[in-house]
Amino acid sequence: MNIQNNLDKLRNQISKNVNIVVVSKTQSKDKILEAYNYGHKEFGENKVQELVEKHSILPKNIKWHFIGNLQRNKVKNIVPFVYLIHSVDNFKLLDEINKRAKNVSRVIDCLIQIKIAQEDNKSGFNINELDDVMKYSKTLENINIVGLMGMSTFTKNQKIIESEFTILSKAFNKRKSENFRILSMGMSNDFNIAIDKGSNMIRLGSIIFGKRN
Repeated sequence: MNIQNNLDKLRNQISKNVNIVVVSKTQSKDKILEAYNYGHKEFGENKVQELVEKHSILPKNIKWHFIGNLQRNKVKNIVPFVYLIHSVDNFKLLDEINKRAKNVSRVIDCLIQIKIAQEDNKSGFNINELDDVMKYSKTLENINIVGLMGMSTFTKNQKIIESEFTILSKAFNKRKSENFRILSMGMSNDFNIAIDKGSNMIRLGSIIFGKRN
């Protein structure tokens, strides 16, 4: 698959108001550079070690998104440079990001991950916890909550996906007055539904790079 052709096709298909995060996990430096040299500057990784390694060897103006499950003992490795953390899914992680960000004199933009999917292996706060999360986050000086992230159930049932994205979209729209500007939902298999339900940030990997081995 041609990376540039795939990016062109997506840009023609998707509104300019929707930001594409190119999911570069497991991809080689050369493939990432091909997308970068074609004008794409935002990439997402889900493993801390891989993200740190790529940050060290790739152009420094890349905006790195962390999109995977983030262990508290690894937060310190990415806070000096990470652009956006999508996957804040518990209070202890909020505390750790705030502490480590303070140590390097940064305020880290974060998304609160909400569990909307039916699978047990997908994490996130319960939607009913969001008020408490936002109230607590206001006590943390080195974290800036800028929106929500969620993953739908992996299913071919479009109605289920639509319902889950609608739940997240409604929660996001309620909070737009609280500095919320990013609704990160939608991946290669469901991004069209996500955009239809209001997503303005989608995370795409296989549709750009091809299927991973």
